[in-house]
Amino acid sequence: MLGLAIACLVSAAAWVYLLAAHGGYWLTSQRLPPAAEPEQWPSVVGVVPARNEADMLPLTLPGLLGQDYAGEFRVVLVDDGSGDGTGQLAAELGDKALRDGGAPLTVVAGQPRPAGWAGKVWAMAQGAAAADGAAYVLFTDADISWAPGALRELVAAAERDDRALLSQMALLRARTAWERVVVPAFVYFFAQLYPFRRVNDPGSRTAAGAGGCMLIRKSVLDKAGGLEPVRGALIDDVALATLLKRDGNRCWLGLTTRITSVRPYPRLADLWHMIARSAYTQLRYSPALLAGTVAGLLLLYAVPPAGAITGLATAAAGGAGSATAIAGLAGLGGWALMTVTYIPMLRLYRLSVFRAPMLPLIAMLYAMMTADSARRHYSGRAVSWRGRAAERV
Repeated sequence: MLGLAIACLVSAAAWVYLLAAHGGYWLTSQRLPPAAEPEQWPSVVGVVPARNEADMLPLTLPGLLGQDYAGEFRVVLVDDGSGDGTGQLAAELGDKALRDGGAPLTVVAGQPRPAGWAGKVWAMAQGAAAADGAAYVLFTDADISWAPGALRELVAAAERDDRALLSQMALLRARTAWERVVVPAFVYFFAQLYPFRRVNDPGSRTAAGAGGCMLIRKSVLDKAGGLEPVRGALIDDVALATLLKRDGNRCWLGLTTRITSVRPYPRLADLWHMIARSAYTQLRYSPALLAGTVAGLLLLYAVPPAGAITGLATAAAGGAGSATAIAGLAGLGGWALMTVTYIPMLRLYRLSVFRAPMLPLIAMLYAMMTADSARRHYSGRAVSWRGRAAERV
């Protein structure tokens, strides 16, 4: 019991730090600020890497092509060897959008992937190569839906604050039961790992981006060597943001409800794969980091409820001692602080705040996904982008 009491005290202290001094990661206030429109709108080329996305494109591509952007805007979709007619469907949607006054679309047939390149990054590089002359490149995904005017808001903010990279995390789909359990926690844990305030602080080394929406100055991207320096990155958005910020460029990352992902993850297995395919990559394939991450998740998320429940149960049985009381109170305090930090994310996703006390169970689910990611790596099941296997590291 003494060991549990000490662990509960350590965990409670950690939650005090996370709540008060970890970049406000748990708040959802990092939103795109309103900005005055520039006198002259810069040219933008949207780049959409797509592989077997025929189901998604009718839901997303018309909105992107229909952006009411006042400057020059065109879209390049790179069809990376799809087998479902993605390229042809995209061309048909592009023709219709153009007849309706939308932006022009160019469909590029993806070339064979060179050695050392991750599939999605290679598709992005081919799209960027077709963006010569543009002031900005907008990297977005085939499952991302754009509200009217979202591009204008992005560019206006980038011009006002002289940002080299401006990224918004799309609101992910949370409709099915499992999506409502896993998706808000995914964004919460991402923000805990990369606090948005620190990402947006030029003096901080923390860097991250959200691949569904990354507006980048083309001149800055070219100066950094394009996408070749991150050619093998399996978490391309974080790698690209790190590359640009390391060179002293101003970057910004925030949340939005105007750019959304429509990709469904109806089963736990679908969500499990989404997490497990990159979790061990994020840990740089390090067994030590894996062990530390799992231990950290247990300390932060499992110990507080264990201490609280044990303390209350022992007290109810009339056998509470000082160590039991400490474990119970510290555990309850840590659990309460943890719950408070999860409420803003639940509100963002319009879910009941009564889900917040269940965060420890969700964290344990994520710990199992992370461990499974390592198992997949060592068993030879490489991560993939839309069915294209990555090279093993």
